[in-house]
Amino acid sequence: MLPGWEKVVTQIVINKNYAKGLDGIEDYSHIIVVYWMDKVDKCHLRHHPQGRADVPFGGIFACRCPQRPNPIAISTAKLIGRENNVLKVKGLDILNKTPIIDIKPYWPQYDAVENAKVPSWVNKLIF
Repeated sequence: MLPGWEKVVTQIVINKNYAKGLDGIEDYSHIIVVYWMDKVDKCHLRHHPQGRADVPFGGIFACRCPQRPNPIAISTAKLIGRENNVLKVKGLDILNKTPIIDIKPYWPQYDAVENAKVPSWVNKLIF
């Protein structure tokens, strides 16, 4: 997540036809948003993550960069509240008007991984 995204408060407006599908979502602290990166038009199979030469040149499937062969992406955000078909979230790191494909509740039993391992260079990208 680039610096500042964790503070951004966003509204996700769901088509009113699907509003009933949000019932009970307010009982969760976080949601996972699945979205379509419609503004990314160039795929890189190998590159420096975030264009930074101080991290290893590597494959796109070994980083979280947007220039992917498939523009489907995910972001986990704090759920602040819901009003009818509108969700208010904090920390959603996607661009305005990005198409949302799906929303899933965050379940630590399935989504959190204990003792996860990442390469040391990943810490250079966290601000």
